[in-house]
Amino acid sequence: MQKILSLYARNYDTDRLVRDEVVPGSEWVLAGEGVATRKWDGTSCLVRGGTLWKRYDAKKGRTPPAGFEPAQEPDPVTGHHPGWVPVGDGPDDTYHREAWAAAGVALPDGTYELIGPKVQGNPEGMSSHQFVPHGDDILTDAPRDFTSLRAYLEARPDMEGIVWHHPDGRMVKLKRRDFFGSKRR
Repeated sequence: MQKILSLYARNYDTDRLVRDEVVPGSEWVLAGEGVATRKWDGTSCLVRGGTLWKRYDAKKGRTPPAGFEPAQEPDPVTGHHPGWVPVGDGPDDTYHREAWAAAGVALPDGTYELIGPKVQGNPEGMSSHQFVPHGDDILTDAPRDFTSLRAYLEARPDMEGIVWHHPDGRMVKLKRRDFFGSKRR
């Protein structure tokens, strides 16, 4: 899964929050294209051919582990180099394996968010580790303009953000903290 474009440009020189300026390539969201879905606060995973993979960012200067499959070329500015590594039997993969076992059935190929009590501090408030398919939780009431999106996310402190899915596969995201600076209030 490649890095997803943000909907709005960020003030990197000051407060790091977003401003009412659309990131090039994200204009289709404001044009009413695509479907808004809930962005879950966990860690991204991939199921492909019955194998579970976890996201790994081979940031600048970091050597990727064996089996790393890049999702895109390294970003020349930030140094981020996202990709996938197979989930193994080590302690770092315990919660992935718990969610995999809890699914009880073979998951279809696709991307998922691993959420649960030991993932990202459990902002989703889950009692067990589980996989949520990306793009399944559709937000039919999500607005598409800066002011309304800010109000929409402010009124939903339990939600990390929104990801718009275009029929051609493009995605754009907007996180609550992009407006307010903290993960959750």
